[in-house]
Amino acid sequence: MEGAPHPIPRTVEEVHNDFKGRRAGLIKALTIDVEKFYRQCDPEKENLCLYGLPNETWEVNLPVEEVPPELPEPALGINFARDGMQEKDWLSLVSVHCDSWLLSVAFYFGARFGFGKSERKRLFQMINDMPTVFEVVTGAVKQAATQNNNSKNKSSGGRLPSRQLEPVPRGINMSAMKDEDESGEEEDEEEEEEDEQGAALCGACGDNNPTDEFWICCDICERWFHGKCVKITPAKAEHIKHYKCPTCSNKRARV
Repeated sequence: MEGAPHPIPRTVEEVHNDFKGRRAGLIKALTIDVEKFYRQCDPEKENLCLYGLPNETWEVNLPVEEVPPELPEPALGINFARDGMQEKDWLSLVSVHCDSWLLSVAFYFGARFGFGKSERKRLFQMINDMPTVFEVVTGAVKQAATQNNNSKNKSSGGRLPSRQLEPVPRGINMSAMKDEDESGEEEDEEEEEEDEQGAALCGACGDNNPTDEFWICCDICERWFHGKCVKITPAKAEHIKHYKCPTCSNKRARV
């Protein structure tokens, strides 16, 4: 609880550090110290709250007595639901309330010290760059990372393409990357630059793409396309055995 004195955050960076500390404490309670947390949430006790503290610790305690409290209060009575559902479901529910509380505390400091629009935007962008407590507790972060890696490493036909499917930085030759063991020698720098400039272009719009863009390769002409240019998403690509770009499809139709 907030009985022990902690420095009051006044800047965007200080509020963000306060958020990170409290978040780390809550995650520790719901993952590393979960058995200890479970025992302290005795349904026979009064309404209890889970507090994350700025020093990356946690505690289960009664809500503060003063009204209104100095800070927004966490969810009240989490201990009463402990034995009414499966443990993992209970922990997931608590983690959702933890995320809500963390945001309310950050918003409280932002309002108290008069953060403007740009400061609020910067603060919550910094917050959004971190996984939520719920995502960490339920393992959604690992699942999302695995799905992203799988979608990047699969071609339209469900096989690894001869050229790399992952998004690449602007100006790097995505489709002409060669295995050093197979080539046995390095390309001349000037020739390599020319290849990189030409092969990293979308076959539909003729433009390069951001590093997070999804690409797909035509199995007929072996040209690469932005997924959005040919209206193919990573999910659709999973179900396409052999992808033909619009140009190749039109040629086949005319024949």
